[in-house]
Amino acid sequence: MDKPKADPKADTKKRQLRTFPGLDGRSFQHPADAAALEALRSVPGLDTLVSKFMEYGVERVLYLQNIAGNVRVTAKMFPRIYKSLRWGCKILDIEEPELYVTVDPRPNAWTYGHTKPFIVLTSGLVDMLSDEERFFVLAHELGHIKSQHVLYGALARNIKFIVEFLGSVTLGIGALLGLGLELALLEWFRKAELTADRAALLCVQDLGPCIRTFMKLAGGASRLYAEMDESEFMRQIRAYEDTDRSSLNKAYKILITLGLDHPFPILRAKELDLWHGTGYRAIAGPAGLLGAGQP
Repeated sequence: MDKPKADPKADTKKRQLRTFPGLDGRSFQHPADAAALEALRSVPGLDTLVSKFMEYGVERVLYLQNIAGNVRVTAKMFPRIYKSLRWGCKILDIEEPELYVTVDPRPNAWTYGHTKPFIVLTSGLVDMLSDEERFFVLAHELGHIKSQHVLYGALARNIKFIVEFLGSVTLGIGALLGLGLELALLEWFRKAELTADRAALLCVQDLGPCIRTFMKLAGGASRLYAEMDESEFMRQIRAYEDTDRSSLNKAYKILITLGLDHPFPILRAKELDLWHGTGYRAIAGPAGLLGAGQP
């Protein structure tokens, strides 16, 4: 029998990966995530929105749309991706969620399902990233599950549709929730991304694939991958940091991110690079070695 051809983009290294049985999601939570979550929970109308979201079965609709239109990853279907899924769950000590691949040229990934989480990767993301870079993105989504971000994350991704829908079936309650809740959800979700990035680093256990992923998401074109330089990207990160010296520039940064559900890749790379030398070392250093295996 012929051996399967190797993926020319694969750069997965045979490294010993540490596992963290009993890992507490609060141990890697970004402080901005915790602060934004506290502020979000104080916004009037959130409890009503959550209850109605569950009551009208929006989660179930999203699941049915997914399972009908995408391909599920299993040990026999896309086995390399499935292997990454199993390792990520083992490292973060969570139950294995369902994982799917959908046809979409835009590189993206998301997690839905508060009671039964499932993850979706787009074909554009799979094509763009190497095995280790893709493992970072998949582990990022597992980080959302570990940190219990999924319910509010689904709300953030669909807030405009949900508010309009609830307004049509609840005598205007959508209008009552209003723009304030939408902005609060998006603000929290951007901060939650930083926590999920930390979980992903705990899985990949190498900063290189993380930085390369951000670099490609910021401006990757397949014909130019060989010409991309990580050191230049890190210099760009430092240039971004320098703009914070001006109060006006800080205000501009707030304004340009106000309606986004993700921070800019440059900011995510900066935050993860900082944590790599501090909190990550505290968890994954010699004292944090609770188990080991090979991907």
